[in-house]
Amino acid sequence: MLLVKPCYYSSGHKVSEDNYQKEQGNQLEGLNVPLNEEEDHSFGQLFIHQMIETIEFSLGTVSNTASYLRLWALSLAHGQLAKVFFDQTIGGALNGGGYVTLFILYYVFFGCTFGVLLCMDLLEAFLHTLRLHWVEFQNKFFKGAGSPYKPYTFQHIFSDNE
Repeated sequence: MLLVKPCYYSSGHKVSEDNYQKEQGNQLEGLNVPLNEEEDHSFGQLFIHQMIETIEFSLGTVSNTASYLRLWALSLAHGQLAKVFFDQTIGGALNGGGYVTLFILYYVFFGCTFGVLLCMDLLEAFLHTLRLHWVEFQNKFFKGAGSPYKPYTFQHIFSDNE
């Protein structure tokens, strides 16, 4: 990943503006590396650019793994809380309580389950959806390329029409 592309381009294959920018998705703009038809790029320039891409990929992989581990921790906490709630309410009533105790503790178990576990499950689903839409989408498709962000405004549209 780090050496293949610089070795390929430095071994005699011409790096033209058209094929390299199509291949890289205009990523070299942020590095101020001009691409002309006649200009050859040094191995050092190509290696530095590829090293930056390798570091970005590695950091993205670690970030995605950590994000999935947070979701896994929520799932483990969900299972452990369900066991504790059951053991402390219905499980205790089944071991030594009567029917009245079991009847009352069933509603305590239901309230704890609904209040904590179902709301936590909802939060877990929300976080997973947010992670997929934001983190995964931004990692796969967004390339900044150094252009400043210009928010959408209606003033710009109205000023052009007048």
